Amino acid sequence: MRRTQREVEFEVFRGRLARHVRFPDGRGYTHHCTLEVLEQVAFAAEERAAEGVTTQELWDMLADLPTTQISVALDFLKDRGCLETRGRRSYPATATLYEDAMTEFHYLAHVASERPDASSPPPGF
Repeated sequence: MRRTQREVEFEVFRGRLARHVRFPDGRGYTHHCTLEVLEQVAFAAEERAAEGVTTQELWDMLADLPTTQISVALDFLKDRGCLETRGRRSYPATATLYEDAMTEFHYLAHVASERPDASSPPPGF
């Protein structure tokens, strides 16, 4: 199944970034990422702004972190426009990648805290 044939939604749930994926046939899954991993991915991408980064390079650079969490963080940064992709490489969209990433994360955390049922996952996932 092609990547474009899926619906992806991000939220902050219990202090962690969650990526919910749903396929047209109704199947789906959720992966999480801690704020610490998101910060490390943002720092690493910002440090290599001129040459850009690939997923594999981030996995190698941040070898002590879970690869799935690195991938969730990278997808989130792309989804929110913090990173731009050219070919297989991702480049910061602005000179303030880390600050942009934190703004996006904390905005989602604020939105989640406003939900009346903030202690349970969002409906439909």
